[in-house]
Amino acid sequence: MVLIIDDDLAIRTSLRLLLKQAGYPAQAVAGPAEALAVVRDTLPRLMLMDMNYSLDTTGADGLALLRQMKALAPQVPVILITGWGSISLAVEGMKAGAAEFITKPWHNDALLQTIRTVLAVQENTTDTDLTEAPARQRRQLDQQFAFRDIIGQDAQLLHVLRQVGQVAATDAAVLIEGESGTGKELIAEAIHRNSQRKNQAFVKVNLGGISSSLFESEMFGHRRGAFTDAKTDRVGRFELANGGTIFLDEIGELELASQVKLLRVLQDRTYEVLGDSKPRRLDIRVIAATNRNLAEMVQQGRFREDLFYRINLISVRLPALRERAADIPLLTQHFVDKLRATYQRPALKVSTRALHWLREQALPGNIRELKNLVERAVLVSGKEELGPEDFQANAQRLPAHQPQPGELPTPGTMTLDELEAQMIRQSLVHYEGNVSRVAKALGLSRGALYRRFEKHGIPYDE
Repeated sequence: MVLIIDDDLAIRTSLRLLLKQAGYPAQAVAGPAEALAVVRDTLPRLMLMDMNYSLDTTGADGLALLRQMKALAPQVPVILITGWGSISLAVEGMKAGAAEFITKPWHNDALLQTIRTVLAVQENTTDTDLTEAPARQRRQLDQQFAFRDIIGQDAQLLHVLRQVGQVAATDAAVLIEGESGTGKELIAEAIHRNSQRKNQAFVKVNLGGISSSLFESEMFGHRRGAFTDAKTDRVGRFELANGGTIFLDEIGELELASQVKLLRVLQDRTYEVLGDSKPRRLDIRVIAATNRNLAEMVQQGRFREDLFYRINLISVRLPALRERAADIPLLTQHFVDKLRATYQRPALKVSTRALHWLREQALPGNIRELKNLVERAVLVSGKEELGPEDFQANAQRLPAHQPQPGELPTPGTMTLDELEAQMIRQSLVHYEGNVSRVAKALGLSRGALYRRFEKHGIPYDE
């Protein structure tokens, strides 16, 4: 049973009819006292809860009821019903334990999809036996789900894969967090590949490469003549992803003005093409990724709190490679297996000593850095069995003395190429992996910076 709590009779009647037609038994009550009585008697599967039950429209009574419900029935998911003017109130509700929020007036299809998603997430979250050997756990996961190219048996990675398996079948918004090079795009692809949308489009968007002025054109599309340079019609990324999944990479780089536009699309599941005022409906699954701390950015006022909660129904954190060092030999063998076929060298292998050496390396670029290191060793050494010395010789050379800011290196200690590579690395650290800001700081175009990444073997997020 779905419990509807709203003091507006028209809304209660409308929601009960909608849910009944969708196959959800529903009960509707007008206020907190009745709602609490129902829940004490029979636990509902889900609650649809308005935020105001009196002439006072602050939402305080709604928040008080939510806290009472979470104390009384913490396992029952709650979807808040609010207006655009009280989005900040809905965010407070999310902090207090609500699963989602919808805005008035709602779209029936979007509301039903939200209900299905919240229920699916609730029912797919099951306990897993963690006492089995990692290799056996991994085999069991691979039998249930398609996790190709995701290599490893570390407990943290297995936890991530279990999360992916549990939420993939739903339409829940997923936020993937992790350092550059940890494989966030692979996880996003795995979520899509194991979902009911697997036969539809998977559209990747690097938000770090889209300026605020181009955001609407890139994401929503435009009609010919919509602005000066609009010579032809353009299909936006959302339209390309309609029916499938959109992957919003580097979402932490999105400017505040663009965050507002994105929030409205994700909330209403509608958008307008530039030059065409007719609203269009969207049916998409949203996956976002970032190497930044979005919660910290929210506190600093650099990322909208309401958008953060909208994309963060499910959060997946990918461990850095240094946190799962036992997987380094498995990843190395995986890369070597691929390189055997690529370079037609069937006898190619890595010695045990080399695997031990690699396992001890910091690898700040994570999996991408390890992959580059292995391929360089294969190409440069020319040997069929790679030892530690082959990887050591092809690892990035760093000067013995790291110059301090404003200090030039001693002549003869660094080549110009090494100085350039060090400056790029320091800029990546300083700007927390934001490729656009690094390019601007160094006076380069993004294309020129990417060429230097390849030249120096510097790992970066696409």
